[in-house]
Amino acid sequence: MTGEREHIERLEPRAGTVPLFGLRRVEQIMGTAISFDIRDQSVPPAALDEAFDYLRDIDRRFSTYKPDSEVSRLSRGEIAEDSCSPDLRSVLELCDRIRDMSEGYFDIRAHRSDGGLDPSGLVKGWALENAGRILEAAGARNYCINGGGDVVVRGEVAPGTPWRIGIRHPLEADKVATVVSVRDGAVATSGAYERGEHVRDPFTGKPPHDVLSITIVGPSLTYADAYATAAFAMGPTGLAWVAGLAGYVGARITADPDGSNGRLTWTPGFERCFADPH
Repeated sequence: MTGEREHIERLEPRAGTVPLFGLRRVEQIMGTAISFDIRDQSVPPAALDEAFDYLRDIDRRFSTYKPDSEVSRLSRGEIAEDSCSPDLRSVLELCDRIRDMSEGYFDIRAHRSDGGLDPSGLVKGWALENAGRILEAAGARNYCINGGGDVVVRGEVAPGTPWRIGIRHPLEADKVATVVSVRDGAVATSGAYERGEHVRDPFTGKPPHDVLSITIVGPSLTYADAYATAAFAMGPTGLAWVAGLAGYVGARITADPDGSNGRLTWTPGFERCFADPH
């Protein structure tokens, strides 16, 4: 969808608070709100313009909802894969790699009834991570990019203070299930609450059961995004698969027997991600 600037603000120190130098902006792209929070004083606003322009271009070329996008044209067979852009070929190669790693559960053809391509489970994380590199080229060292709950952070929110990322409660939109603390890493969550039942088990064609959401924390948002999608598609076995991923940890929210509330479980090592309640 067309990007619409919602909020632009340069952060300045306020009396009695920790100085909050930097830039903040939110725009609607890829069908969700994407926010940038930069805590470096010297980054020019033009860097945000460049990063958001990049994300709008990715949305134009990769959206499965735009009939004239490159992905849509490839899906319909109007262009051949070897004639696609280097970006699209790179994304397809990554998708193939993760499909093999996940024993077929990350399948970009499994989520559409027409069998068309849908690399959305990787593209958003990949694009946000690339947008972060644009900011870094402009001098950003302490920033957070949040795209619909998929988050990449670098540095700290303030000296000595890591970024705190809230994981949305899958049953209660106004609540968080838990909060994680991250420096130089990524957080991605897959569930049915953002886009409905868009993730399906490729072997049954049905949405996963007994799992409300999966959250992955690790060094790369590209992989964390795709791993969360694959693990969610696996249903009850997904968390065990995540436990075997080098450098990544995960948490799962399952429904209580009566279908309410939600129970949080996690892989070994995820406990180090929990934020200090204070």
